[in-house]
Amino acid sequence: MSVTKTVFGKTKDGREVTLYTIENAGGLKASLIDYGAILVHLITPDANGKMDDIVLGFDDVAGYEENTPYFGAFIGRCANRIKGASFTLNGVTYNVEKNEGDNNLHGGSPWYHKVMYEAQIDDDMSVSFIRRSPDMEQGFPGNLDMKVTYRLTDDNELFIIYDAVSDKDTILNVTNHTYFNLDGHKSGSITDHTLQLNASFFTPTGEDLIPTGEIDPVAATPLDFTVEKRIGDDIDADYLPLTYGQGYDHNYVLDKDQGVFAKAGVVKGTTGRIMEIYTDMPGMQFYSGNNIGTVTNGKDGCTYKGRDGMCFETQYHPNSCNTASFPSCVLPAGKKFHSETVYKFSV
Repeated sequence: MSVTKTVFGKTKDGREVTLYTIENAGGLKASLIDYGAILVHLITPDANGKMDDIVLGFDDVAGYEENTPYFGAFIGRCANRIKGASFTLNGVTYNVEKNEGDNNLHGGSPWYHKVMYEAQIDDDMSVSFIRRSPDMEQGFPGNLDMKVTYRLTDDNELFIIYDAVSDKDTILNVTNHTYFNLDGHKSGSITDHTLQLNASFFTPTGEDLIPTGEIDPVAATPLDFTVEKRIGDDIDADYLPLTYGQGYDHNYVLDKDQGVFAKAGVVKGTTGRIMEIYTDMPGMQFYSGNNIGTVTNGKDGCTYKGRDGMCFETQYHPNSCNTASFPSCVLPAGKKFHSETVYKFSV
């Protein structure tokens, strides 16, 4: 195992960005930058031993400074959506940025994936990115000391470990927005991949993708991945939740107890790559990349289009800060937050 550092470029305001690459004994590589704590490369072998980069992204800092689709992004302070861009905590109403109609999506500016982090090489297998999010940044209370650690193991596991503590009661819902394509980032649509999820329920939404507060079964719907199936089989089915999401963009309620670390699902590409997902979070957003648009400056000169990558965002349920029946994303002052998500690769 080893960690190497190279210069990735400079931001518009002249700050140098460093690329940290972790390589394990089998040659699997994960590369991160201290701008945004972003996952830039994830290079794994297919069934024939061919190495390829399986995450969408950019070749330069300028791409990540724009990054409308959130490629590789670390998301916080509150991932996913907040209804009305406001929430009440301890009798105080806090207003956050309205950046998706009247609602808030992924925290708002300054985005967690568009700020610099202090990088720390912990050992020969992991890199941490550390930052204080000051009180009322993005409209959220509390000075939040945040650390996200990426660790690669010789078992071909990529750990994403979140640690945080706040000096005031706050809400916290962090995730990673990497877009995966197990056939390689340049290979086009992910609809021929297969997916199985350990999730018998989902959180239905309105047209604005804000959960109604209900938890519905996936059985007998196109959202059912409890048995492995091709992602493209039902993606355009005549089903209102799919119409709202323009494909899959849904929070699945995982079949496990709150806080228990367990397998959430497995996705398989057409070239033999397999990715298992593990988490201790109660939910996971499966997003089939419907709204990527046309990105002409992708890595290696690639143009990305809708459904060329997919995200598996482990999380508290969307709008949980306003939904008493959902697991709470409130982080009390002084309490240490710790969460782990693992993507494990095999063929």
